[in-house]
Amino acid sequence: MDKCVIELVLSHEITEVERKKLKEYFKEMPVAEILTGLKFAKNRWIAKDSGTLKVGRKSMIQKEVHSVTAEQAQWRLKNWKMMIANYRRRGYSYPTISRIKKILVQKSKKNKVNLKFPLSN
Repeated sequence: MDKCVIELVLSHEITEVERKKLKEYFKEMPVAEILTGLKFAKNRWIAKDSGTLKVGRKSMIQKEVHSVTAEQAQWRLKNWKMMIANYRRRGYSYPTISRIKKILVQKSKKNKVNLKFPLSN
């Protein structure tokens, strides 16, 4: 394995700890993985800088289901096609909508109580 030296121009001074961390990453990881991670980090940084970074999927799902009662969950499931249209209008992806439905199904079953009364004469 041949050693390759790369000179980096950074936007600001880095600490000795940061320098060592960078050196460690480049030493241990394949270059393709480092480039993939840097591409992701750059895209995220650009979105954050421009103010277009979207909220994470988990928080979107929690926002939709955290205070839903069993009755509300059942109603949403009965009117699911309308709910899909509503979620799509808000920009939710189908995997996110699917996760919301999964939690709504759990909530609708959780508080379902099958009451059986004995017949008395």
